[in-house]
Amino acid sequence: MSSVLYDTPGPKAKTRNWVYTGAFLVVLALVLWWALSLMAEKNQLDADKWSPFVTDSQVWTTYLLPGLGETLKAGLIAMVIALPLGALLGIARLSDHAWIRVPVGTVVEFFRAIPVLMLMFFSSALYVMLGTVSSDLRPLYAVVTGLVLYNASVIAEIVRAGILTLPRGQTDAAKAIGMRKGQIMTYVLVPQAVTAMLPALVSQLVVILKDTALGGAALGFADLMSMNRQISANYSNTIATMVVIALIYIAVNFALTTFASWLEGRLRKSQKGTGAVVAGDVAEVDAGGAAGVGEAP
Repeated sequence: MSSVLYDTPGPKAKTRNWVYTGAFLVVLALVLWWALSLMAEKNQLDADKWSPFVTDSQVWTTYLLPGLGETLKAGLIAMVIALPLGALLGIARLSDHAWIRVPVGTVVEFFRAIPVLMLMFFSSALYVMLGTVSSDLRPLYAVVTGLVLYNASVIAEIVRAGILTLPRGQTDAAKAIGMRKGQIMTYVLVPQAVTAMLPALVSQLVVILKDTALGGAALGFADLMSMNRQISANYSNTIATMVVIALIYIAVNFALTTFASWLEGRLRKSQKGTGAVVAGDVAEVDAGGAAGVGEAP
């Protein structure tokens, strides 16, 4: 079935898609075969490289699980701070007052332009100069600060874009019944924009979780990624350790995106039940032209 944004492929297009899919699978299989062959030549597939993750519980209790706990702690703290801060900055960028909009826009663009690793280094150096944070907690504070500064700025742009995608009629209708700008933003625009923003927000949350590894690599933060050095030093299995750590990251991020997809579906269902316009409805309104104009109710 065709829609506004998608035409149903014909017989030739379907055949071409099947050919492309088959070719991709063949290339993927060849790449995997080449990688496994190379690992076998270097003795990286030997049982003694992988058995510690099955037979030695100390690998998990001493290294992987504590490292995962630090990763989740830093990621969750950064998310809890960056989400509301980014939302406030995004809304402030839509202010009618230039004295609010311009400085906030400058701050957002400034921190978006600096690599997150550099922000972590600056934060660590700042905490050293201030001397208010102990050396044990300094890596965690530096990682969280860098993640918050960068990702709050990115989330601000996501929020601003999500609000601007809503139909202009939503604002006009709210003004027509006497709502003020703050009320329109709080009760009309933001609740509807959340559904449109959710996929981008989830992607940014995944980025936050993965970027904690930068602190482990550069600042001595005892996260999941940093445990690779300790495990490989004790068991001489760097490749196997990296593969297991990558699988843990994939599992955690998959769980996060799965929950977000479920939440997005619930939000869309609840908003459509109340007659609210969500992102998917905008295309349907545009497809019908001025829907309802000139037609009897």
